Amino acid sequence: MEKFILHQKTYDFVLWLYPIINRLPKNHRLVLGRKLEQESLTLLTALIKANNARGSTRKIFQKEGSDKLDLLRILVRLTKDTHMMSVKQYIEGTQKLNEIGRMLNFWMSKTKCIIKNGKN
Repeated sequence: MEKFILHQKTYDFVLWLYPIINRLPKNHRLVLGRKLEQESLTLLTALIKANNARGSTRKIFQKEGSDKLDLLRILVRLTKDTHMMSVKQYIEGTQKLNEIGRMLNFWMSKTKCIIKNGKN
């Protein structure tokens, strides 16, 4: 059940992010906006693939999701530091990303235990 909530939280983050991307100045929308969009969708895709995978393949997709999450944190911070996102939006975005991160870390630790115990 935890994995489905994680998908929904990630999907909600992507939905939250789109209006911000659309309000970026055109020259930044083409680079930073596209990167934000691409990485957020890649995170969602990696989590869906991890949910459908088993064993070490699941761990690979979970790790990819974790890496994308770290990159998104940096991109959201960059957007705020370049004044293309308000501090209020930044706080809301980081709260969403932190929640996704906590859920993903819990899932990854749970997966490690299952693999160690020989269950696939």
